[in-house]
Amino acid sequence: MIITQVHLVLGTIKGQSKMCSFVTQHNAKDVSSFEGVCNWHADCSNVHLLPDNLMLIWSGIPREVRPITWRLLSGYLPVNMERRDLVLKRKRDEYFGFIEQYYHSRTDETYKDTYRQIHIDIPRTNPLIPLFQQPAVQEVFERILFIWAIRHPASGYVQGINDLVTPFFVVFLSEFVEEDVENFDVASLPLDTQRNIEADSFWCMTKLLDGIQDNYTFAQPGIQNKVKALEELVSRIDEDIHNYFKRYEVEYLQFAFRWMNNLLMRELPLRCTIRLWDTYQAEQEGFSHFHLYVCAAFLIEWRKEILSMVDFQGLLMLLQNLPTIHWGNEEVGLLLAEAYRLKYMFADAPNHYKR
Repeated sequence: MIITQVHLVLGTIKGQSKMCSFVTQHNAKDVSSFEGVCNWHADCSNVHLLPDNLMLIWSGIPREVRPITWRLLSGYLPVNMERRDLVLKRKRDEYFGFIEQYYHSRTDETYKDTYRQIHIDIPRTNPLIPLFQQPAVQEVFERILFIWAIRHPASGYVQGINDLVTPFFVVFLSEFVEEDVENFDVASLPLDTQRNIEADSFWCMTKLLDGIQDNYTFAQPGIQNKVKALEELVSRIDEDIHNYFKRYEVEYLQFAFRWMNNLLMRELPLRCTIRLWDTYQAEQEGFSHFHLYVCAAFLIEWRKEILSMVDFQGLLMLLQNLPTIHWGNEEVGLLLAEAYRLKYMFADAPNHYKR
């Protein structure tokens, strides 16, 4: 079992500023297991934390503290508590300044194709979850994606980026919703709250994409390279699967492109993606480097099913429709543990482990 100590300023809770130094374990399930090993200090209004102080969070983050923890891990929320309100107000105002400055241009000749593609893709984003079919939510996503696209002309909008908004939006919405978020009517929230959720989702998604933007530039070289790296890694981890793919002429690009482009979001229920991202955000290069090992572990998870297929069509249908609908935190925790093992074995000694 991996035990990790993490230091985070979680904010003002019950009227008292608290500095949390907690030890997480893989089987920690809720906020009580976090707080049970916390050492709270009343005065921590001027704490500065170095990145090295943030170690891996393997157990997942309790729902109650996930929003503020994600803001901290993304670097969006300052550690210094005295600066938080000022910084959040400035960043939120900055985002809506972009809306005022640029959003009207969505119908201009220069940007109309970008907006059209976003407008087409939004209804396809998690189509089975009622939350994302609400007009108010779809308008939020359109604004976020359009502003991001025109501020990042090297890539612009690429299909798949629309998926990356959803975990942030759900997590920040959950801060104000006690019941089932997936069925909550966002329009019932105060307008200021809706605006804050939108701005925070934009900035945290932007931070994520800053680390993987080569996935979405012309010809998507980042994804091409990651798929090749996955093929090489699997050839060293499980030669049987690798040779099975060769035997039936299955190319890794045919299934793993989506795994890299959408960060496994099309393969996992949203609740599992959120749990996965707890670790990705705490892990250095989690969405790029560590994701490779998660994909390898995910593939090997289905070893028995893969080797039972007897033709190309059966293999590809399996790989594009893996049965994860009933997965939860336990399965994701095991997946992350296996990914960590693979990274430990192969990342730092690639030559030693080559065939």
